[in-house]
Amino acid sequence: QVQLVESGGGLVQPGGSLRLSCAVSGSIFSINAMAWYRQAPGKQRELVATIIRGGDRNYADFVKGRFSIARDITKNTVYLQMDSLKPEDTAVYYCNVDGLEYRHTPFTSWGQGTQVTVAS
Repeated sequence: QVQLVESGGGLVQPGGSLRLSCAVSGSIFSINAMAWYRQAPGKQRELVATIIRGGDRNYADFVKGRFSIARDITKNTVYLQMDSLKPEDTAVYYCNVDGLEYRHTPFTSWGQGTQVTVAS
């Protein structure tokens, strides 16, 4: 069973920075993609950023130039560096990972979510 544990959320002033972490554990054979999503109150969950196996990164337009996704393969951890935060970035942030378990069974797992609040 694959588990994701997120950390790093909190309250920050507009223009500030936060770094989210998501540690992946379990019987993992390989990871295909790691991503961050967010969900604001009353809104649908939306994709923020992805990093795929080869290292390519993609970002939603609303975070380009402000957020950066990175991973540490040795630690099976994905990060989201968030700079120049705006009040509209307030949401619960979720990490998502998909890959193969040791028996080559595909998996997609979600973290428990971490609250990010941007307010003065």
